[in-house]
Amino acid sequence: QVQLVESGGGLVQAGDSLRLSCAASGRTLSGYVMGWFRQAPGKEREFVAAINWSGGNTQYADSILGRFTISRDSAKNTVYLQMNSLKPEDTAEYFCAARFFIINEYRYWGQGTQVTVSS
Repeated sequence: QVQLVESGGGLVQAGDSLRLSCAASGRTLSGYVMGWFRQAPGKEREFVAAINWSGGNTQYADSILGRFTISRDSAKNTVYLQMNSLKPEDTAEYFCAARFFIINEYRYWGQGTQVTVSS
């Protein structure tokens, strides 16, 4: 079992930055892929970014490429999502998730943290 707890959301203005954190517990994350997803009201959940815990390889959605950066701190068992140049369309509930690298489905999910960007 992997428990995930997100934090760092809030209300900001367009152009501002935020850093989301996802603290993981329950087991070692070696071999896991950590992802960030978001869901805006009335829309489906969408992929934002992912990082391979062991190798550090990253993947990003086109909509946030160049503005968001995913990273991890092995010592703290924490994944971060640095969000710069925020836009109103980035407003959503942001979720952290984890999957074992050979399994396509994300099995573990956090409770989410709200990000609201005003224009």
